[in-house]
Amino acid sequence: QVQLVESGGGLVQAGGSLRLSCAASGRSISIATMDWYRQAPGKQREWVATITRGGSTYYADSVKGRFTISRDNAKNTMYLQMNSLKPEDTADYYCNINYNGILSWGEGTLVTVSS
Repeated sequence: QVQLVESGGGLVQAGGSLRLSCAASGRSISIATMDWYRQAPGKQREWVATITRGGSTYYADSVKGRFTISRDNAKNTMYLQMNSLKPEDTADYYCNINYNGILSWGEGTLVTVSS
């Protein structure tokens, strides 16, 4: 069983940066694909970015060029570097990990971007 814990959220002004972390325990992340999702108040959860076990990355159009997903297998941790933040990036951010179709989610970390 894998447990995921997100951290790094907070309040930032528009144009600022934050780096989110997703620390895994109980199982190695090196063999899994991982994602970041976010859910804004009153909206459905939406996909943000993916990093595969091979290191390939994919981004939603809304964050492409501003966000960077990465992973450190030695630390069993995934990251989301968020630059040029906008008020519309305000949301709870969640990470998940996919082991052969079985998803596990973290509890989320709140990012608030003020205008």
